[in-house]
Amino acid sequence: MWGLLPLYWHLLASTGAWEVLAHRMVWSLPTALLILVLVRRWSWIRPLLRQPRRLGLVALSAALISVNWYLFIWAVSVGRVLEASLGYFINPLITIAIGVLLLRERLRTAQWAAVGIGVLAVVVMGVAYGQVPWLSLTLSVTFAAYGLVKKQTALDGLEGFSADSALQFLPALGFLVWLSARGESSFAAEGVGHALLLAGAGLATALPLIFFGAAAVRIPLSTVGLMQYIAPSTMFLLGVLAFNEEMPPERWIGFLLVWTALCVLTWDALRQARRGRVALRAARAAARTDRDPAAAAALPARR
Repeated sequence: MWGLLPLYWHLLASTGAWEVLAHRMVWSLPTALLILVLVRRWSWIRPLLRQPRRLGLVALSAALISVNWYLFIWAVSVGRVLEASLGYFINPLITIAIGVLLLRERLRTAQWAAVGIGVLAVVVMGVAYGQVPWLSLTLSVTFAAYGLVKKQTALDGLEGFSADSALQFLPALGFLVWLSARGESSFAAEGVGHALLLAGAGLATALPLIFFGAAAVRIPLSTVGLMQYIAPSTMFLLGVLAFNEEMPPERWIGFLLVWTALCVLTWDALRQARRGRVALRAARAAARTDRDPAAAAALPARR
């Protein structure tokens, strides 16, 4: 669903990116409230309101995702879907860099290699464009920073989406009222279908996020990481096949380097997950033998 969002925003190309963003924010709140009513999940709101620090983090996450949303909508409207997809391909590498720089995490050799290849890809793209690929980098940095802040707020997908939407609602509504007062709003000017598409932006935003949150607690994290490549891959295919964006050799080289880095990361993640499973099985076997000395004495004979 995330990968197909460019098709949705493309249908709203006649509306400016700022107005689409404002509608996305305004209609996200009633969508979130409806879902909260259906699942009867309100207990997290009162503790959040009593913690100014967490509220500040929610405000920061709302600001970061707002910038990310605007740039993505704008990228679709000006025919730069491939650059947007590159940003989400780079995102895992930026997340690793944030872990090293801010959280003092240590990288394995394969992770360092992947980051190095990713940096080389950005250099190649910069030379190809004649400038730093700012759109891709800003999309990846804002989304990675958003993930970091969300980790600090300790809210799940639905709760975090609802909190962000609550803070975005009034500024977005004020902007739409101002547009209407100036006679520049497209909501009622381009037919019922266009109005429904703008109103549906909230649902288009909420559903993939909620499904993601529901899946993340049911499947292994390594699987989640692998499946997150589906969205930028779909965006890339849309950019090439549906929107007919140019792919000169330099851009192919840059993308191939990024894909190589992601392959290295994936291989390393799968290897670590396999080692973790082996260690867990060994620990469980050791615990069983500790509880049953007779079984432990029989082990040499069995071997």
